[in-house]
Amino acid sequence: METDVRTEQAPPRRGEASCAWCGRPVDEGSTGRRRRYCRRSCRQRAYEQRRSLLMQDLPEGTVVLTETESADLMDRMFQLRCACEDLDTAIAEGEDPAEVARMSADLVAAARRAERLR
Repeated sequence: METDVRTEQAPPRRGEASCAWCGRPVDEGSTGRRRRYCRRSCRQRAYEQRRSLLMQDLPEGTVVLTETESADLMDRMFQLRCACEDLDTAIAEGEDPAEVARMSADLVAAARRAERLR
């Protein structure tokens, strides 16, 4: 007796997306339109910001950050650049592959943190 064993493959991932408001990962699902926000509260905050920009007569697509948010973003970008430079140096100096892999994971984590605007 022969059984028909079929291995179901998961559908291809659509890629990791980040919330357009807070930068958290967004569960995209497998079908339909891609989600832009991780939760309803983020969608609401984005709507409120768009409305506020219209009331202030600022151009569409303008992002307003507080001084603290801007400083935090610049810090995360600096950390990202440092992680890139460290990885580049490690590769140039022939660092152990396990260490390069760890540094690469650190770089990805720094990039994810830098993605967040808020």
